[in-house]
Amino acid sequence: MSPHQERWPELSYSAWKDTRDTLHLWTQAVGKIRLALAPWLNHSWHVALYVSARGLTTSPIRWQGGSFAIDFDFIDHVLWVRTSGGQFRQVMLRPMSVAEFYAALMIALRELGIAVRISTMPCEIADCIPFERDTVHAAYDADFANRFWRVLLASREVFAHFRTGFLGKASPVHFFWGSFDLAVTRFSGRLAPRHPGGVPHLPNSVAQEAYSHEVSSAGFWPGGGGPIDYAAFYSYAYPAPDGFAAAKVKPAEASFSKELGEFLLPYDAVRTARDPDATLMEFLQSTYEAAANLAKWDRKALECGIGQAGKVRAL
Repeated sequence: MSPHQERWPELSYSAWKDTRDTLHLWTQAVGKIRLALAPWLNHSWHVALYVSARGLTTSPIRWQGGSFAIDFDFIDHVLWVRTSGGQFRQVMLRPMSVAEFYAALMIALRELGIAVRISTMPCEIADCIPFERDTVHAAYDADFANRFWRVLLASREVFAHFRTGFLGKASPVHFFWGSFDLAVTRFSGRLAPRHPGGVPHLPNSVAQEAYSHEVSSAGFWPGGGGPIDYAAFYSYAYPAPDGFAAAKVKPAEASFSKELGEFLLPYDAVRTARDPDATLMEFLQSTYEAAANLAKWDRKALECGIGQAGKVRAL
């Protein structure tokens, strides 16, 4: 296997769809615990998970004078619940229903003395089942779970590098379990029109707060639950400026989806490119420039050179 194939593995949506759907719901159960216990942070940044060197993590969550974290390990295929006091519990990741996973997770928390109540209705999924009753989704292919994490890890590195070229407000590179995507967002600093809402099983107030200001946002989505059945990188602007859909962006494989209202770059176009990192960076930069130019962002004030390791940013 070449270094590119190891870092950017094949991720056929049809081949891992069942695992993808189950894992989406597992991450929602974990993410809702962070949602229940973390103070609100603008644009719902307090709910997100983060890519780690082994999987996905909540990062530390404050609890009764200490903290705990919940980590998906997609190398050894274990869900860890660990406290700052040194206690831990494990849930082995294997084929099991969402109901069984949810029950095991809540037992692990109770055994560690962590009492938390969450809404068990999944978010941002039109036809869904409460966690404790979902015996439909029960697939877990360890190989594809590992591949998915490796794509997230490689994407996070490029997104994080892209983020260094912006002086204005920018989000962390984080994983939203509601929409099951990795995202990074830049802000113009200007207020945006009120978002119309309408996201399944998500209060309109949450969507409206998330899009309170103008954004150019990009990310990675593994497909499913929408008009595309393949993994893709995306980029959109809210509100979309006039002419955005017709903007010329790179690379050539990128195109605008009228159904989604955003630019898409198939994951396979990145995976099979001679230089996947450069191809993805080209997509991120060109779609951001299209949004910023058409919306007349103050680019001179908001941007800087891409960061270099060990080198202070030149003033």
